[in-house]
Amino acid sequence: MFLEKIEKTNDIKDIGAENYNALAQEIRQFLIETISITGGHLGSNLGAVELTMALHLFLNLPEDKIIWDVGHQSYTHKILTGRREGFINLRKYGGISGFPKRKESDCDCFDTGHSSTSISAGLGMVKARDIKGEKNTIISVIGDGSLTGGMAYEALNNASRLETNFIIVLNDNNMSISENVGGVSRYLNSIRTADMYLDLKEGVYNSLHGKSKYGDKVVSQIRRAKSSFKHLIVPGMFFEDMGITYLGPVDGHDIPAMLRMLKEARKVRGAVLIHAITQKGRGYAPAERHPARFHGAEPFDIETGIPSKPRNKANYTDIFSTVMCKLGQRDENVVAITAAMPDGTGLKRFRNMYPDRFFDVGIAEEHAVTFAAGLAAGGLKPIVAVYSSFLQRAYDQILHDVCLQDLPVIFAIDRAGLVGSDGETHQGIFDLSYLSSIPNMHIMAPKNKWELSDMIKFAVAYSAPFAIRYPRGEAFDGLVEYREPMAMGKSESIYKEKDIMLLAVGSMVKVALDVRDRLKEMGYSCSLTNARFVKPIDEEAIREACNGHKLIVTMEENVANGGFGESVRGYVDSLNTNAKVLCITLPDEYVEHGNVEMLKQETGIDAESIVNTITGIIQ
Repeated sequence: MFLEKIEKTNDIKDIGAENYNALAQEIRQFLIETISITGGHLGSNLGAVELTMALHLFLNLPEDKIIWDVGHQSYTHKILTGRREGFINLRKYGGISGFPKRKESDCDCFDTGHSSTSISAGLGMVKARDIKGEKNTIISVIGDGSLTGGMAYEALNNASRLETNFIIVLNDNNMSISENVGGVSRYLNSIRTADMYLDLKEGVYNSLHGKSKYGDKVVSQIRRAKSSFKHLIVPGMFFEDMGITYLGPVDGHDIPAMLRMLKEARKVRGAVLIHAITQKGRGYAPAERHPARFHGAEPFDIETGIPSKPRNKANYTDIFSTVMCKLGQRDENVVAITAAMPDGTGLKRFRNMYPDRFFDVGIAEEHAVTFAAGLAAGGLKPIVAVYSSFLQRAYDQILHDVCLQDLPVIFAIDRAGLVGSDGETHQGIFDLSYLSSIPNMHIMAPKNKWELSDMIKFAVAYSAPFAIRYPRGEAFDGLVEYREPMAMGKSESIYKEKDIMLLAVGSMVKVALDVRDRLKEMGYSCSLTNARFVKPIDEEAIREACNGHKLIVTMEENVANGGFGESVRGYVDSLNTNAKVLCITLPDEYVEHGNVEMLKQETGIDAESIVNTITGIIQ
């Protein structure tokens, strides 16, 4: 087993070249076996094995630097830097992360988790290197999906002015989370299929190189003319036109070819892009056939690729998907927008039913929001489906382009609250805070699957900016008998008693039911209200709660600063009342990866912790 010889950084350099393919196969087998148990990002990692091996053979880590865009394809990198044994706890609480983490290894030089950032970060490291007079090599690895993000082009534009070496590796598998869309994808496809150029280049070089005393001279002249030659044969030459030296395409699974290309790239005094073609899911048939399914895989059966624990109940994404299809049927002005996530956000069915009213803008959340604002200004009813942690990338566009003009854009915010194994970069725990700060924004959170449906329909009919946030996972189907009609800014009373008022937001209503039952067993009288609206808060209900309760307990799956509880406390402080407010929130800090239920316990928002907090105050 060659893999067993990789115990620390740079051990791969002791593996003979004749054994590279065997090592790559062992790495793939290890990844398949491990991720089938732990879950994780399988497809992208299977596609990047040889590319990563080539980088590690070429570089001298940790002095040299690799910045992984998004970072979910860094598993092989972690294995080659001595973290193989840690994969038994991959993405578990206290275990290794599924993304690069500086605190985890000195070979992880930059924390990543969102796309399109690697070139900016790499360029910063290049300038820092040059100012300090250092000579190390810096490589940013970016996928073709991430290259649809505007930030990548801002960085490329800046990098074009470099006069020192900076290598960018474009890992092109023609498959981001969902199929790539737009002009960038079409351009890369044109390069992939420019056989006339590739065949001619290969044929001329092979024919002349080493054949006579004039052959190598002719090859050298061809190399000097290659830029003009590419402009003639390959359409666009987008990167060269920007001032970025373009090398490739090269087979990203051919390690010797990758090493040759890297050596050529390091000679360039400026920014240089290596275009590597790879296959997502390579070496595992189910992942090759269904790359989107194995982007972020749950534990699965290796033989079939089928999840080990199939879902029995619908999740909130499923409910949203159904509601969108019904709305599309009823109202031809309803349109849907996603940033490269039609499957993950539940818009795949809408896309199939109403392709002319579905828009996938690529990994470009900022553009998605302003594009939606334009649709709204044009008289349509746009619904932007997006993960909570990704929406924060478009804060300025929400503030300036949507809410300033009071345009009726609806944000369907999936994966709100704790999401678990993907960790700090993906926890959706800030949206209530940053959205609440924006004038004209209205924010709702459903207690169960029926209320999600009601909220979407209410927002579509109201004609104003709305954000509806709902959690990852199985949709709560309790409290079916409580379904009061939606009214702007109004909460829903579920149980009316005295002493303690539980005022819960969205997913925390289910937790509040458990808290109330436990408190009643302990002899406490306890009311329960479903907040429904985070902005505006139901001031009338809060005033009534102050009159009949000694303690108001707000409950939300969001950080404390700027959240729902802070708004309620601020309002109560303005009243002449003796009622106290206890805010149950997540701490104002980043929450690492781990099982969601365990994270709730660790952060003090599970039922037992909340009961202990409440009883500690009122005793």
